[in-house]
Amino acid sequence: MKVFITGGAGFIGSHIVDSLVVNDHQVTVYDNFSSGHIDNLKHLGNKIKIVRGDILDLDKLTHSAQGHDIISHQAAQLEIMLAQNHPETDLASNTIGSLNVLQTASKNKIQHLIMASSACVYGQPIYLPQDENHPTNPNWSYGVSKLAMEKYAQIYAKTQNINITLLRYGIVYGPREWYRRALTLFIKRAINKQSPVIFGTGRQFRDLIYVQDIANFHSICLNQKTTSNQTYNLGSGKKYSIRQLANKVCKLSGYKFKPITEPVSEGECSRLIRGKTRNINDLSGMFLDITKAKKLGWKPQTNLADGISQSISWYKKNKSRWNKIAGA
Repeated sequence: MKVFITGGAGFIGSHIVDSLVVNDHQVTVYDNFSSGHIDNLKHLGNKIKIVRGDILDLDKLTHSAQGHDIISHQAAQLEIMLAQNHPETDLASNTIGSLNVLQTASKNKIQHLIMASSACVYGQPIYLPQDENHPTNPNWSYGVSKLAMEKYAQIYAKTQNINITLLRYGIVYGPREWYRRALTLFIKRAINKQSPVIFGTGRQFRDLIYVQDIANFHSICLNQKTTSNQTYNLGSGKKYSIRQLANKVCKLSGYKFKPITEPVSEGECSRLIRGKTRNINDLSGMFLDITKAKKLGWKPQTNLADGISQSISWYKKNKSRWNKIAGA
């Protein structure tokens, strides 16, 4: 198939591009490279077409997507604090940009879309694990913009006869990840022989899913019509506290460090990690029910220890990519 992927130079998008190329699809990457990185695609050479463009440029987006069979929409604004401080920027990228993608599909008569959403649409957990029917009450502006995108997608699916698959990602991690979230902070400090820093108690828990497992499910969505107009949680089906995560990084790094605790309030800047601000109104937990996705024959293949080891190996070879915290 001819696949048009927005955000294809980004962390998750580039791994999806890899899976598309391996399966002999014709791929056009559409990216403004604001957070994506050309090094994520260099190994593919001339196997893909790259268009430098912004999803807010509707004319260029519509023109560039002509002639494709499917759109995979992975472009997004991902920073929680940027969304808090500049909600209009977050809204423009995640909601208006996504609406442009939907209009592009309609104008070009592309009837199959896969769109990246987030488990952040749920907000604080009401029950665990959180299935796709869990109440949606985002606690962050980022979650609001993603939920609005989902609602627009559902309207287009009904009124424009477009088959849309919505993917609610947990905490995706792995090689090529950007530098800001807890795991990347822990890894960088450990490899540089410093103790990982935990903000507060570290009791908050997360559902971490390795990026290749996301790409594997994306491949299923390309080939199964049963995923059309459906929403899927994509997580590991396991939960780990932030403290457990820090301890695991210490063990896998090969250095005998123990995490240290810094009493940083929500919205306050860390004194130990330059440029890092603790998220406001932080999630107490995220733990996804992935039963629906598993019914399609998919299940996570990479355990946390192996996934972290892969992330550590990548960082050791790409230290310059983590020089500055994203959004700082």
